[in-house]
Amino acid sequence: MKHLIAVLLLFGCLSTYAQSGIDGDWKGTRETPNGTMEINYTFKVEGTTLTGIWKTQFGERKIENGKVDGKKFSYTVSFNEMTINNTGELVSDDEIVTKNERGEMKLARVKKEN
Repeated sequence: MKHLIAVLLLFGCLSTYAQSGIDGDWKGTRETPNGTMEINYTFKVEGTTLTGIWKTQFGERKIENGKVDGKKFSYTVSFNEMTINNTGELVSDDEIVTKNERGEMKLARVKKEN
């Protein structure tokens, strides 16, 4: 019985780990009429729920309505009485691609310095 519980816990941890590849800090840039804008994200996955923060030079906003399905996810960001629907996909351990009505953006994982 102890072995069965240990195996079940191991599989539970592995499935949680598989989804947590999205967790962490990410950075990308987007071209705007006013030049290049840097966008930073902090993503946190808990089960099938995505939370986090979206930061630009103009401030930060919470990620809302976040959902995760394997390596794919969706969320909204609201600012200036606008809501932007986004989708994303973890394409590698160090790259995410997000899409919305303004186009596609590649995000790179921000490495923690020792």
